[in-house]
Amino acid sequence: MTAARTDSDWMRLALAAAAEGARQGEVPVGAVLVGTDADGQPVELARAHNAPLTTHDPAGHAEIRALRLAGERCANYRLPETTLYVTIEPCAMCVGAIVHARVARVVFGAREPKAGALVSREQLAGKDWLNHQPEIVEGVLADEASTLISDFFRQRRAARKAARAPLTRNTSQG
Repeated sequence: MTAARTDSDWMRLALAAAAEGARQGEVPVGAVLVGTDADGQPVELARAHNAPLTTHDPAGHAEIRALRLAGERCANYRLPETTLYVTIEPCAMCVGAIVHARVARVVFGAREPKAGALVSREQLAGKDWLNHQPEIVEGVLADEASTLISDFFRQRRAARKAARAPLTRNTSQG
């Protein structure tokens, strides 16, 4: 018998998806949607990474892509009794999709201070006028998630700076 997966185990899968996105030049955000099988055991329904650049889709965020994949797999856009693991706090667009899909629980790694819509900039999922409020868990493998995205942007800035740097000429005579 295998041990049950923990939130950290599922988040590691989301981090792996995020790393795959980074290798493709996408902002490294990963998501895994987990449901249960007929025996009540946790099962991965979908895994995705950010892909708005490669798919030319402004809604190509990891969370939305995972929800779409799971919706197709389950033949239903409503995904109750599921948990969404995402490396970075979802934005407003993604929170809207999460609420609409009736995801029961959202577990995220690092906060997103600029656009996070669960706890950082806004608390959209907790609004009493919404017909569904998912449970929110934050900080699972936050350091790893934060490091992944920080390193990605640091490397991107360095590459852009190098591309703008003037060419130096070798003026020494040999």
